[in-house]
Amino acid sequence: MARVVGVDLPKSKRVEIGLQSIYGIGPAVAKEIIEKTGLTPDLRVNDLTDEQVNTLSAVIQNDYKVEGDLRREVTSNIKRLMEINCYRGMRHKRSLPVRGQRTSTNARTRKGPRRTAIKKK
Repeated sequence: MARVVGVDLPKSKRVEIGLQSIYGIGPAVAKEIIEKTGLTPDLRVNDLTDEQVNTLSAVIQNDYKVEGDLRREVTSNIKRLMEINCYRGMRHKRSLPVRGQRTSTNARTRKGPRRTAIKKK
């Protein structure tokens, strides 16, 4: 089992796809990492040797911000926006869409389930 940066990579998948299970690594960055390490993209995760796993983890740790560090940075950025009371920060506080989407209809994922008004008799 290949364990890179504290994450177990899926065994049967290709290395390029398996790397994407790490928070902060998408398709483009995964290809970039494979090119830097000199691995073949068709190689499966369970076929990696210990040496290859070590080179992968070394490249990721030295060149990229992933997992805990990245999560911490994102949450601190959001907290900063909320503290300075900018528009985006206020939207985060109120649990509303931040990037200009409409809220009159839709936006149920961000707003949560509907709260129906109490009808008077």
